[in-house]
Amino acid sequence: MELARRQLMALAPAALVARAGEWVPQADFGSRRISRLIVGGNPVSGGSHWSGQLDNEMADYFTAANVKKLLRDCETAGINTWQSRGDRFIMRMLREHRNEGGTIQWIAQTASELSDIKRNIADCARAGALGVYHHGAATDSMWRAGKIEEIRDRLKAMRDAGVRAGLGTHIPAVIDYVEEKGWDLDFYMTCLYNLSRPKDEVEKLAGGPPEREYFHEPDRAEMLKRVKQTRRQCLIFKIYAATRRCKSEADMKAALGQAFAAAKPQDCVVIGMFPKHSEQVRQNCRLVREAAGMPS
Repeated sequence: MELARRQLMALAPAALVARAGEWVPQADFGSRRISRLIVGGNPVSGGSHWSGQLDNEMADYFTAANVKKLLRDCETAGINTWQSRGDRFIMRMLREHRNEGGTIQWIAQTASELSDIKRNIADCARAGALGVYHHGAATDSMWRAGKIEEIRDRLKAMRDAGVRAGLGTHIPAVIDYVEEKGWDLDFYMTCLYNLSRPKDEVEKLAGGPPEREYFHEPDRAEMLKRVKQTRRQCLIFKIYAATRRCKSEADMKAALGQAFAAAKPQDCVVIGMFPKHSEQVRQNCRLVREAAGMPS
């Protein structure tokens, strides 16, 4: 079955892409069209936001072969865009995927561990990124340190590199500030949970030290309010709260429904997928179609 699917892709990739495009709603991203369901990169990079054990399981599962299989499965299901880190591993996976006939588009997150972020932005652009956004955790750290204005120079580097310029954040107040100051950018990566709170604030909200990373449910409405208010395109992530909203399909539908109720027509959702134990690509395509009001 898998061999037949690969042979079909090799014979008629354009036809498959055209067919797949009917299955997932799309939106403009500059001069390109992207699926309103974007596959996220955290699982591929071993980032579960759940536990160290799950981080390791993801990292072990996502060999080069399984990364490329995920991207192929996304393409055949109608997901034509991948959001992931702008690091060497991801760029290598993209190169191999494209050399094997893949066509998935890429939106890159700056790799904050690198010392030269401007060079990282230029490298992402050379690797074919449609857009680059400033890593949300780094944005939030600079916000807390009173250095938020320094990011404007990095956004300019994105412009200079010829990619769409974006800003990631987990903090609604950051978007309020940027909107008020009229920064030059194209899109936001908007997290539905504020994962950048100081430890004492987290423990106060959680009623004590949480067992694992704390996701505060009221955060969703606060960020979605900003998504609705800004005229800029938003790529909304942590829809399922890193599996916490996956207790049932009804819960997943409710989480997606809340996001799409606030989303503008050009806004998209970013969902990381880890198909080791269950089929997730087509399930998410179906749920997004329903949430966006498309017929099944």
